[in-house]
Amino acid sequence: LAPLAAACGLRVPMMSGRSLGHTGGTLDKLESIPGYRTDLPMARFAEGIERIGFAMIGQSDTVVPADRKLYALRDVTGTVESVPLITASILSKKFAEGASALVFDVKTGSGAFMQRPEQARELAVSLVRAAGELGRRAAALITDMDQPLGRTVGNFLEVEEAVGCLQGRGPADLEALTLRLAGWMLTLGGLCPDPDEGERIARTRLADGSAWRRFLANVEFQGGDVQALLDPRRSPRSRLSRPVTTTAEGYIRRVDARAFGVAGIVLGAGRSRKEDRVLPGVGITLLKVKGDRVRANDELALVHADDEGRCDEARRLIAGAYEIGEAPPPDSPLVIEEIAGS
Repeated sequence: LAPLAAACGLRVPMMSGRSLGHTGGTLDKLESIPGYRTDLPMARFAEGIERIGFAMIGQSDTVVPADRKLYALRDVTGTVESVPLITASILSKKFAEGASALVFDVKTGSGAFMQRPEQARELAVSLVRAAGELGRRAAALITDMDQPLGRTVGNFLEVEEAVGCLQGRGPADLEALTLRLAGWMLTLGGLCPDPDEGERIARTRLADGSAWRRFLANVEFQGGDVQALLDPRRSPRSRLSRPVTTTAEGYIRRVDARAFGVAGIVLGAGRSRKEDRVLPGVGITLLKVKGDRVRANDELALVHADDEGRCDEARRLIAGAYEIGEAPPPDSPLVIEEIAGS
């Protein structure tokens, strides 16, 4: 999303976090690119924004230091889903970045912190209202995370999927959401009159390769090995991959995103404790998704692991994440609601 918005003419300062609970962390994903650094000094961060249009950093001892400590503690004190703490955490980073307009992707469903739509709406309204009261233009999209977005769960696996999206060959749901968020960013950034027009502009920049080139420039600027993105032989890989198969026949009615997140922690793609080390190459590839028809012995997913024990445990979790029935599932929107500040 950041390189796409930058390719459209925006300046996008990005300050992100690490894996928390069953969700992945943007910094962990980026740092799975060999050599990529997110601990940039603020002067270097500003240089990246000026030269490329965006840069990626995390909290540090000098940038929102209190939030860095609170972020680590929320996971172990049962306050991950606190709306006031989430609002404060997100806005403190955005204000430290210097952003003048904000677009929030507030997820709901089994894979989100806010599992019920009314919880997600409470957070979305809190973010938009607080940002507006502090003088920032803001909008929030409430989006479905009852099933995984895209086709991968992991660190470098998701980097590869993002690369595919930037090259115009990403999963349809990931591309659609990225374009819609970019449309809102362009609208609030004053580059177009409405999100539909912004989406059209973003689609053009995706198609002409300029967003992909921005990402490559950012990876090089932040010390990453660009060749790891271009040559699979140089990219992080797990030691083994094992399929998850089904004995049922019918239609996939649901894929439990939370189970995939927990399986990711088991494999080492996320953290169960704040001091845990994440593994760059492990994760899950979805071969079948909601709405697909399956037959007995079809492969539903591939589990990528570094040891057999973790692999077997993750495979059990993934097998239980698929709900298969006789009839196709009803259609459900990816973007549930859009909330704009006044």
